Order: sequence, then structure tokens, then C-alpha cells
Amino acid sequence: MTTRRTFMAGIGATLGAGATKTGRPNDAATTGTAPFLAEHQSGIATPQQSHIYFAVFDVATGRRDDLVRLMQTWTPIAARLTAGMPADELGHALSAAPPDSGESLDLGRAGLTLTFGFGPALFADQGKDRFGLAAMRPAALVDLPQFPGDQFEAEKTGGAIAIQACANDPQAAFHAIRQLARAGDQVVSIKWTQAGFSIKPEGQKVPRNLMGFRDGTMNPDITDAKAMEHFVWVGGEGPAWMQGGSYLVARPIRIALQHWDQMRLGFQEKVIGRHKYSGAPLGETKETAPLDLSAIGPDGDPVIPENAHARLGAPALNGGMQMLRRSYSYSGGVSYVAERWPPWRQAMEYDAGLLFIAYQKDPRTAFIPIFERMSRLDALNQFTTHVGSGIFACPGGIEKGSYIGQGLLETS
Repeated sequence: MTTRRTFMAGIGATLGAGATKTGRPNDAATTGTAPFLAEHQSGIATPQQSHIYFAVFDVATGRRDDLVRLMQTWTPIAARLTAGMPADELGHALSAAPPDSGESLDLGRAGLTLTFGFGPALFADQGKDRFGLAAMRPAALVDLPQFPGDQFEAEKTGGAIAIQACANDPQAAFHAIRQLARAGDQVVSIKWTQAGFSIKPEGQKVPRNLMGFRDGTMNPDITDAKAMEHFVWVGGEGPAWMQGGSYLVARPIRIALQHWDQMRLGFQEKVIGRHKYSGAPLGETKETAPLDLSAIGPDGDPVIPENAHARLGAPALNGGMQMLRRSYSYSGGVSYVAERWPPWRQAMEYDAGLLFIAYQKDPRTAFIPIFERMSRLDALNQFTTHVGSGIFACPGGIEKGSYIGQGLLETS
């Protein structure tokens, strides 16, 4: 494991210029990549890549020094990986394990970003303050309430440390988590993971989810600094180590696609509150048109139903609040269950849905109140089940010579 003595030299060499035989990518593969050293962590305001591998870890140690050494180890590895390089200098000793598993040596950067977050379990695990960090827990890092309809699976819930790996190649995203997990062996262990995809056709700003609707139309503009400061980035109201960071809520949501696929188009559009093919709000023709929540149809009912998903999530009904969503679809196979009638038939169910990812300045004023209403009223709930949940404090960006979470872990 990298020591504090070698840490500074390691990250400096990682981010320095100069081609080497250890895997510096070619120029064509490096364009459009967010810098690792920046004011904010990459993977938040970065344009959304096509694939994600999201991993949550438990911590096996009870010593803060072990956490410090882990973050000092992970930082140069993450810097190398996001630069399109192997996790460490390639060695040729046949008697030792290779320093990198090797499956991404020819992929270049692939747009890889790595975003790190700390969950409530790092600050207090079953009432125990193992690392002396309880006093450093931000007030905004709350334990999420149990919402109506939640059916959590223990293996997809909670955790102490989250790493979001996003890339334009699924192998690059998985490879990054694999290298970090190996480097953290004996200190952390993987609690749960979720792979996902979000393919955005050329010329489109927003991808479609597995229900066939565009997902993310009402996001704040990531190029608008004022909007990001207002909705996403933690400012002076948060502790120093969180300033420039954001709070991540992650929830795997299983969707009953086999039932959704049998619904009439008009019904689907009323559930969502938008036209399926154009993405426009009901009654409009352009995707970017504002939702007219006061419009009444010829039948005397609201054009956008009172329980429509888009209406309930609209900023106008939530005090103007927005979250930055970076959600990904997932598919994990199928299962079969016996139906009561006819007795000889089996019903197929997809293990598929959406990995909901949202970043915000404060979940107490964003995700929690927005979803509290949606969990009770949203027409989409008849097709969706939240099977997991996690909340994580993602610190501000990493400066030259520092390591991930240094402001938290070196505070007495």
C-alpha cells in the first residue's frame, strides 16, 4: 500500500506530462475528459457518459490511520486511471502479481471519471464512532427516511464509501472499480454494486430510460455556474471539507417492464405527463417547453394529471427546487413466477430498471421533500419498486498534493 512518504511523488508523476511505455493513451482517446485535479470532483457536472459502474464499500478496519493510507493509495491510482493509464507502473516480474489486471490497457481514457463519497456508516456505524468522525458529520448527511413503497434489499442499501465510475466504455468503468477494490483489500470490502447504461443519440441532450421516455429534461444546466451553486454545490453553509462538494442519493429502482409494455400509449403518457416520442409536456410540441400545470383539457381535467410523474417532480410544485440527476438504466436478467390462472402458465419478470443518481446541495431541501410527495402520489409507483438506497457526502475537488477526503480525515 502506498505510504505517506511516497504519496506526493506518486500523484505528481501520475499527472505529469510525457509519454511512457506504461500506458499513456493516444491523443484521440484523451479528448473531452474532465481533469482529476479541479475545484469539484469530476463525474458530477461532467456531461453524462454512456456507462456507470457504481460501487459501495464497507470498512473492515477500526483505525483512522488505515483510512488515511487507503485514500492516499486510492488518489494516485484514480489519477492514473482517469488519465487512461494502468493503476501502477507495469512490472514484468513473473513471481509477482501484475499491478493492473490489464483488461483496459488499450482503451485509453474512455471519458472515465471517478467520484468518491462518504456515507453515514463512516461517521457512526451501529452507534459506534470507530474513526472519531462523528462530530465531523455534516448536518445535511441525514439518514434517509423510509418512504411508502420502499422494499429495500440489504445487499443494495447503505454503506460507508461510494465510488461512482462513469465512462464511455463499460469495461473501463468496471476496470476502475476493480483496481480500487484490489488496492483497498483488507481495509474495505464491496457491499453492493450496480452497472448501468445511458445511451444518448447524437444531437439529443437527454437519453431515454427503459420505459421509453427521456430522462433528465428538467435538470439544472451544468454550464450555468449560478444554477450549480444554488442547487448542487455545497457552499459556506457546509463544513469546510464539504465546500465545493455535493450530496449524492443513489437508489436502484426495479421497473415492472413486463406490465408497462402492455399499457396503452395514452395511459403511459398520462402516467409520465409527457409525450413519449417528442419528450414534450402533454399539450406541447417541444421537449423544452415549460410544463403548463394550469392547463385544463376539454374533459375538464388537467392536461397534465395531478398524479403525473413530471408534475410532481416539477420545480414549480417544489418551491423551485431542482436536483442534478445522472441516472442510468440497468438490466440483470429475468425470473419466472407461477401465475394462479391459468395454472400451467409462468409469468416472466425482468430484473431491470433505473439506478437513480441525484446530486444536490442539501437532501433535506431537495430529494427528501420532493420524493416524499412522489412516493405517496406518483402514478408511476404502480410500476416501480425502490429496492435499495444510499446517501453519500462527496467532498469538494482534489487539489495538487492532497488526497481524497483529506479535509475530513486530518481534522482532529
